[in-house]
Amino acid sequence: MVTEHTEERRSQTLQGDIAGAASGAATTDMPMRPDVALGLWMSWMETNFGKAQDWTGSAKLWWQMTPDDLAGNMLAAGSRQLNEILARDPLLRSIDQMWNANPMRDVVPVDWAEIARALRTIWVKSLARPGTSVRSATELNARLWQTAITNWNQAGQRWWGLAEAEPADAKKGGDKRFAAPEWHENPVYRTLKEMYLLASDWLIEHGRSVEAGSDAERQRLNFHLQQFVAAMSPTLLLLSNPAALRKAMETGGSSLATGAQNLLSDLKEGRLSMVDTSAFAPGRNMAMTPGKVVYRNRLIELIQYEPTTKTVHAVPIMIMPPWINKYYILDLQPKNSMVRHLVEQGFTVFVVSWKNPDASMDEIAFEDYMDLGPLAASDVARDITGSPTVNAMGYCIGGTLLITTLAWLATQGDKRFNSATFMVSMQDFSKVGDTAIFLGEDKIDFIEQQMMERGYLDSREMSNMFNLLRSNDLIWSNVVNNYLMGEKPPAFDLLYWNSDGTRMCRAAHSWYLRNTYVENNLIEPGKVTLKGQPIDLGLVDLETYAVGAEKDHIVPWDAAWRITQLVKGNVRFVLASSGHIAGIINPPGGKGTYWITASGKPAATAEEWRESAAAHQGSWWTDWFAWLAKRSGRKAKPPSLGSGQYPVLQDAPGSYVLEK
Repeated sequence: MVTEHTEERRSQTLQGDIAGAASGAATTDMPMRPDVALGLWMSWMETNFGKAQDWTGSAKLWWQMTPDDLAGNMLAAGSRQLNEILARDPLLRSIDQMWNANPMRDVVPVDWAEIARALRTIWVKSLARPGTSVRSATELNARLWQTAITNWNQAGQRWWGLAEAEPADAKKGGDKRFAAPEWHENPVYRTLKEMYLLASDWLIEHGRSVEAGSDAERQRLNFHLQQFVAAMSPTLLLLSNPAALRKAMETGGSSLATGAQNLLSDLKEGRLSMVDTSAFAPGRNMAMTPGKVVYRNRLIELIQYEPTTKTVHAVPIMIMPPWINKYYILDLQPKNSMVRHLVEQGFTVFVVSWKNPDASMDEIAFEDYMDLGPLAASDVARDITGSPTVNAMGYCIGGTLLITTLAWLATQGDKRFNSATFMVSMQDFSKVGDTAIFLGEDKIDFIEQQMMERGYLDSREMSNMFNLLRSNDLIWSNVVNNYLMGEKPPAFDLLYWNSDGTRMCRAAHSWYLRNTYVENNLIEPGKVTLKGQPIDLGLVDLETYAVGAEKDHIVPWDAAWRITQLVKGNVRFVLASSGHIAGIINPPGGKGTYWITASGKPAATAEEWRESAAAHQGSWWTDWFAWLAKRSGRKAKPPSLGSGQYPVLQDAPGSYVLEK
């Protein structure tokens, strides 16, 4: 998410810095430049345990070294080694240059310019404390050597039958990148792994220990350091990935040829393939719950689902999915379809399916999303069912749209909604986790510039952002699978949905980003005006159910909990295990845990709530179904599909969900 001009400027700056470091390294015992420490860290990663004595630049043996020796030689040697690496390998002349020369830069959304900036900032700050930095480096040096010695001693003991054939912790899960048996059984690979992890942990902790200005700046630096160490994993190189080497030998090299073909294909498409897109399609084996499109406007199709029970609750439920994704996350396949489960529980279900906007829709505003979305859909649902009220559910950004609509309706005295459910949805954007790194003022300016040029925001921009929040799972694992192993991308329904993104209308999305992530206006009474009316979330007086996810990297669970303090009505808050998607799409019968407090028990903070919450095994869906049933009226004969005013237009999943 950085312009080509900015990338070029940062690259030139970085190259100049490294050139300066190269010219001064030979004449200074302890060069006071940030690239020196970077060079030291790169030397650990590049040489592993075989050249450890080169770090010191001394004829002394490693156990004879003193802190003074290290202070006088170690950092200078790190700089010399970096310069040697740069001289003999043009791909490493700078971090930026290295990535620009790599064909994967066009398919892997890593911002190396930001990573380089973070590294330089960390080292500049750490140079203010040279004693602490040297001490820290010395401790790491000792730990690296101890790790190498321990691993080789264990290998020798196993060889002589004096120890178990395999270390006891080899099969205890852990880092999935190092699942191959060689990482545990072979002393070379085991040592390489341990040294990489030690050096990575050291760099991260070193970054956290320096003073880096504001909390936002510290968060940004730490995030990009995490991206750096993830991208430096030895598993991403063929020669240091035992599983890939074994596969190449077993297949006579055909796995490497297939991997090259996969890379060329992804380069042509301009993206990293994360899923077998031929394995799924809405209407073929996804979004299969029977239903009808009963309404369409320029922004939504409204789907009404066919009943499967003889009687249904009188009050229907209307679901507002996020407009940055397609709705069928809630109707993936029969086994994990929330829509199907709701229908089977005797609820009349309506779901909004958002149109995939193009450049002609750039002037559609946030108020249009409100008018054409929840307000129009609730009118249709009430007409078809004959119910004066509707229960509403909003998922993620769909919940943000829902709460603003409810706040506006409160100013009108309109009580069309009977209850509201918010799933992993934010109203207070003061704590948004690592998402804030991509949505600061400078980033928003760039996003708006892109939208002005195109008339919309391309779906890949947001997809790249969310994927980087879990880069090991969503990016680098696919690099290994697709390119080093030569495998096809997996056929996984959640990943298919994740790759099937939507564009975003320029005006509406710009309004949303500035009033939420940038200015956090929604929680300020009267700060936001919709349709000529200042709104106040504190006027929303509905029975409310809210769900957060324990490991959510998009909506931190304590941010989802904040709704308990923002609205007037009673709120039942539930914390689900897992993350933003798996925590919500967790049907009964599977694994899972959820936490909930005694009904009506207040809490001043999220931490206080967590301490008093009790764990329950299973899916939180059952708790929600019971809560919703009490607010959905008596059961009676199901309503017809569509009505005289809103006739059936076509079968579900409709046409909007199929637009690319």
